Amino acid sequence: MMAKLALALRIALGVMFCYAAYTKLRQPWLVFAMSIDAYRVLPPWAVFTVARTLPWMELVVGLLLVGGVFLRYAAPAATILLMVFYGAMIHAYAAGAGIDCGCFGVGEAVSATTLLRDGVLLGCSLMLSVLALRRNGTAPARRDVLAAHPL
Repeated sequence: MMAKLALALRIALGVMFCYAAYTKLRQPWLVFAMSIDAYRVLPPWAVFTVARTLPWMELVVGLLLVGGVFLRYAAPAATILLMVFYGAMIHAYAAGAGIDCGCFGVGEAVSATTLLRDGVLLGCSLMLSVLALRRNGTAPARRDVLAAHPL
């Protein structure tokens, strides 16, 4: 049962990260930089660095999750990314900033709906991280059996 839950979580989160990366990579990086800058939490040099690298990090994490590779690292990486995103969104929403979320490209404002969606994604990612870390801590004999059903 837990293996099926982990499989569903990693596929759903992996596809979501790949889609988020795709939407950012198909537009000029400066468009995404404007979304990041609207949060007003990073200096200009960091905004440009994040705008150029974050979509690629999302793509790598998404592909690792979908492929079930290096889950001990990919699942916590997804959780950390979602925690940072969620924290920035809560800060912007609490400040009343009517800014673009930047989650899936341009056009979606930070709202109660985006907070709910990202909160659910964060919860799923936390659950997957716990399952991935717990599974990797099993005894070697058990790991051979689980290798047929990767997380």
